[in-house]
Amino acid sequence: MEENFHASVQYNDLKGSSAADDADMVDAAKFLMQNGHITEGEYVIGISMWAGENHGSHRDPVSVRFLVSPLDDADNIPDMIRSASDPLKVKEIRLDMNLVDFFALFKRFEVTLSNGGLVEGRTLQVSGT
Repeated sequence: MEENFHASVQYNDLKGSSAADDADMVDAAKFLMQNGHITEGEYVIGISMWAGENHGSHRDPVSVRFLVSPLDDADNIPDMIRSASDPLKVKEIRLDMNLVDFFALFKRFEVTLSNGGLVEGRTLQVSGT
């Protein structure tokens, strides 16, 4: 099945971007390896997390999807992705995780959201406390 890798929810009221740093001790690849989901030579090239139907309070678990691929003949993940033709062939691993366990895969994690994504990338003059 082919798809475009991006975030989307039912109404997309808020859109934005995200950035994360791998955790020092157990990042996504180490977590998947330790739990028998990937083997040596497989690399995590994408992650998506979905939480939904939260009506005033969050209930675990969240749905996490890891996209995995070998490097083939490339030296590193960015080179492999750049040299691959579309569609990029990946293995999908879906897991339900507690939110705190998902965030433990990262050292730092930031998400930005704005109405329709219209503020994304804009220069802001910020005031207030």
